Amino acid sequence: MVCAFQGWNDAGEAASSAVSFLATALRARRFAAIDSEEFYDFQSNRPCVRFDESGQREITWPGVEVLEAPAPRAPRDLVLVRGVEPSLRWRAFSSSIVDLAEALGVQLVVSLGALLGDVPHTRPVALTGHASDPTLSERLGIASSTYEGPTGIVGVLHGACIQAGLPSASLWAAVPHYVAAAANPSAALALLRRLEGLIGVSVDVSELESAAADYERQVARAVQSDPDIQAFVERLEQATEGAEAATGQQVPSGEALAREFQRFLRQRGDGGR
Repeated sequence: MVCAFQGWNDAGEAASSAVSFLATALRARRFAAIDSEEFYDFQSNRPCVRFDESGQREITWPGVEVLEAPAPRAPRDLVLVRGVEPSLRWRAFSSSIVDLAEALGVQLVVSLGALLGDVPHTRPVALTGHASDPTLSERLGIASSTYEGPTGIVGVLHGACIQAGLPSASLWAAVPHYVAAAANPSAALALLRRLEGLIGVSVDVSELESAAADYERQVARAVQSDPDIQAFVERLEQATEGAEAATGQQVPSGEALAREFQRFLRQRGDGGR
């Protein structure tokens, strides 16, 4: 089960975009939805009025939908959970997700998130995460998060899975705070790449790669047009280089390289040799 929620947990729409891209790539179908009446403050997350195909007005309520996604050449199929972060009764909401996962025989719950950080757009997207056990942490292959402070539904859901004894992992991407207003396909791509290695699912991400390249070019042009922002980005780059030098650049393990190679072979399909 892969989960992402729009809102506080979703800087640059990176997490929700990653799950939506995965749903489209795997042609996922919705089979359930969580009743929004119990979990949303409609003054904070207002419903929207739209016209349907026949020209009739209809109301779209904020909520969470659950999709099934067949995953060819993967060990198991996927359940995708996506929607707006609930406003109310987070413990009951998380219990509902855990109960659904157990009823469906889910073996691993992965939650995706994105946060604003002092990171330059010129460096690879920084990923952090945590998992319910050391084996999963090793499979993540990224620095464990040391964050302490306020959390969102992603953190609460991860904790509920651990309490229920359900293996779970949480992946987070850092998004440059000076371009937070725009959707960040680069961060979405980084989350999706790491997710592929964790759950053994591969999809064609060429469209997302193209969007990420366009995004990086647009951000670069915008930064170059403002000397103050350009100087700020240079300071962030220097700080990042200093932090990498202090901690030492980590060389990918043999296991991590093997996972990437397996993902590459899966993307090529059965005809690839």
